[in-house]
Amino acid sequence: MRSIYKYARISPYKAREVTREIQGLPVSAALDLLAFTPKKAAFLINKTLKSAIANAENNANLKPDGLVIKEAVVGEGPTFKRIMARARGSASRILKRTSHIRIVLTDEIKVETREARKAKQKAKQRAAKKKESAAGEPTEGSTTREKPRAKKAAKKSNK
Repeated sequence: MRSIYKYARISPYKAREVTREIQGLPVSAALDLLAFTPKKAAFLINKTLKSAIANAENNANLKPDGLVIKEAVVGEGPTFKRIMARARGSASRILKRTSHIRIVLTDEIKVETREARKAKQKAKQRAAKKKESAAGEPTEGSTTREKPRAKKAAKKSNK
């Protein structure tokens, strides 16, 4: 089930900060997190999440206890352009950004917590570093270039 809040009067950048936190969480945990997040975006996302839960209950006969947030995406909406008067009769533009908030719920049992996601990311980073260090050693056929300063120092020490 999904729910979309269109033309929300908040910058998508500010709203994405909150949606990243709730993605992949069970609905009950996400509602708790949003209730105690002191941001305007949290209120708007909470409203959208409750709408998605109501859609799941009424349209698909799903219980809210087993629902998980599969996707929480904030897209860019139209931007209102306003003008503010400046010195010497000039004007500057004010951009009032809007966003579209989309939340998709699923009844999958697999729940991945934020801690598990962070641990998975750290493991990927470690694997990438190991791969990089193994690839960093010179292989056959490749030439290593010395730094110019190192060459000069080597020449001076030879004299």
